[in-house]
Amino acid sequence: MRAHLHQIVVDCHDPQSLVRFWATLLGTTPVDRARGWSHLDLPTGGRISFQPVPEPRPGKNRLHLDVAVDDLPAAVALATSLGAVPTGETVTDDQGSFRTMADPEGNEFCFVTT
Repeated sequence: MRAHLHQIVVDCHDPQSLVRFWATLLGTTPVDRARGWSHLDLPTGGRISFQPVPEPRPGKNRLHLDVAVDDLPAAVALATSLGAVPTGETVTDDQGSFRTMADPEGNEFCFVTT
């Protein structure tokens, strides 16, 4: 048997709004689907889907997305203008820099530079 990653699914309250946040941030087109689902196909390949769920996010994410950017302050400014919130300061080490953010529904992600 051979397996491959089909998509990453994000549980959320409002898939149509959240997919538009991510589509704008990642430079792609949102797609609304049946039963309240939405998704976006990444320009580099892969898919992120957004599934409607009634329950709130229970706590810290066990999985998050790292989004590579070439201008960290500009990426933070764009994401903030779209409804994201920075959740920490910029951290720099020998691997590069990153800034932890929360999307409009509180899902954590990081902007990273190398």
